[in-house]
Formats: sequence, C-alpha cells, structure tokens
Amino acid sequence: MEDHLLEKKYNKFIIAVSIVIPVVVAILFGVKLKDFGYNVEPLSFLPPIYATINGITAIVLVLAVIAIKKGNQKLHEILMTTAIALSVAFLVMYVAYHMTADSTKFGGEGLVRYVYLFILLTHILLSIAIIPLVLITYVRALAKRFDRHRKIAKITFPLWLYVAVTGVVVYLMISPYYAN
Repeated sequence: MEDHLLEKKYNKFIIAVSIVIPVVVAILFGVKLKDFGYNVEPLSFLPPIYATINGITAIVLVLAVIAIKKGNQKLHEILMTTAIALSVAFLVMYVAYHMTADSTKFGGEGLVRYVYLFILLTHILLSIAIIPLVLITYVRALAKRFDRHRKIAKITFPLWLYVAVTGVVVYLMISPYYAN
C-alpha cells in the first residue's frame, strides 16, 4: 500500500512538470537575450554537443534495456537515471542556444525537405509526449511497482529512443545550413 501512495504522491508533480517544461521551452525559444540588451555571442558551439548528447542518450537507453533483460537491475537503474540527466542537459543546452542564436532554416528542397519536416515534427511532438511517460515510468520503478513499470516502459522506451535518434538525424540534416 505504501508503494501505491508513493506513486500517487508524484502524480501532481508529473502533471505539473509535463505542462511546465514544454510551455517554458516554447516561451524561452522565442526569447532572444540580445532583445533585452544583453551582448551575448551566439552559443553556436552547442548544437553538435547536444546532438551528441542525444546520441549518447540513445546508446544509454539501449544499454539499460540490455541490462534489465540480463537481470542487472542496479545497472539498469543507473543507466536510466543517466539517460534522464542527459536529457535534462540536452534541454538546457538547446534552450541556451536558441536564446542566443536565430533559428536555422532548413535549406533542402523537394522530397528531402518533406522528410526533414516529418522527422522534425514527430521529434518535437514526441519529445513533449515523452516527458510524462519517462516520469511515470521512473516513479513506478521507485515505488517498486514493477508490473506497472514494465507495462509503461514498453511504450516509453521506443518513443524515447525515437526522440533521441531523431534528434541526431535532425541535427545532421540541418547542420549544413548553420551560419558560420
């Protein structure tokens, strides 16, 4: 019963964070520090770093699944906590970059443009959806509700992996168009 209460205790937190993060990111995405009189150089070195973090996150997620399938619960827990920390680091760098630099327009044409836009749109939408899924999955593990944890993890894992991998793909597709 106590484990159920732990899970229930975090529900309001999960809802709040799942709403606040996308809203704050959307607001900050439109904020440019230079518009407020700050003479800040664009943090143009960040996109390859946060794309790499996305790639590392994808690898960590796969390793975490392998660890739990081999019965190594402690390693799985460490890897999943690492994946969450990497995702937070990505988010901080992503927002910092966009607060200091103008958005880069994709210069591809024809079919490649539609492919890029599809990948970008699904990446953005799923990156919003993944927030509550990750938090619910994590809290269920903390509450030792492993039956419920496994059920949602089967949904969370492929979506989170897709978001991590498509983050790298979006970067690779748009990187030729970054201003030097």
